[in-house]
Amino acid sequence: MKAEINRENCIGCGLCASTCPEVFRLADDGFAEAYVDEIPEDVVQTAMDARDDCPVSVIDIN
Repeated sequence: MKAEINRENCIGCGLCASTCPEVFRLADDGFAEAYVDEIPEDVVQTAMDARDDCPVSVIDIN
């Protein structure tokens, strides 16, 4: 599974990075990015929690 972030609409709140730092981080520009190619199996649910909790719904996991 992969995670993608629509960075144009990201508000840089950091919730995804604090929820699932194994997949998400804040980039130098202050907006979130998914920095792994594949979500590790042991954190898939946590990544989905980050997606579901995103206040602007910019995270897609597939």
